[in-house]
Amino acid sequence: MTERFFIVGAQRSGTTYLYHLLDAHPEIEMARPVRPEPKFFMRDDDFAKGLAHYERTFFAGKPGAWLKGEKSTSYLESAVAAGRIAHCYPDARILVMVRDPVARAVSHWRFSRANGVEPLGMAEAFAAEGARREAWDPQRFSVSPFAYLRRGRYMDDIAIWERHFPRERIRILVHETFVGNARAVADLYAFLGVAAGFVPQGLSERVNASEVPGGAEADLPDALRGELATGFADANARLAAAYGLDLGCWRH
Repeated sequence: MTERFFIVGAQRSGTTYLYHLLDAHPEIEMARPVRPEPKFFMRDDDFAKGLAHYERTFFAGKPGAWLKGEKSTSYLESAVAAGRIAHCYPDARILVMVRDPVARAVSHWRFSRANGVEPLGMAEAFAAEGARREAWDPQRFSVSPFAYLRRGRYMDDIAIWERHFPRERIRILVHETFVGNARAVADLYAFLGVAAGFVPQGLSERVNASEVPGGAEADLPDALRGELATGFADANARLAAAYGLDLGCWRH
């Protein structure tokens, strides 16, 4: 059987950039379209149609490609998707791109505002998150569009995948040190078992970026920035310890 990998998250962390780097490799075929994402393994009606339907719908058959991948960032927090993927592809590799959770939260809020989903200001939306946990339409969204802070506590969701896959099959990529880093990309290709010497075009090109000039946190008040950074400190330490990551680039 053709081998598999899945980019399961995190949202607003550079996964579209990652998708294109992997899709460029001649040995890899990525599921299409990139948007909307397939979300096949978390949708009951789609999953009931079977893997043959999955193959026909999302993979055209790329000549020379033996490794197939899918990007669906809602999977990261879906126990249903994790269980189904483990059952169908027990040897799959799981990729998670993470980003400074403060920057991720701000980017997420901006994205929701730009798409007419979020009526609240940034600080107000962050403060109201707990009360709005169930205040979203599952017919319109696959996961809550308001989980700005919860979604940045990465180990809470990665733990879902660790119940099904050993850590050696899960690769955590840190956005700030991965983007534009040829060595990191080569290491990822090697992890997936494809030729590590391939150099993709667009290595330093940003994809699906929606930031304002100056970066994701350009207009974030210092007091709120400090409050958020403190709130994420323990979660960041858990992630760093679990996967041996240097997250010094996330210090505020």
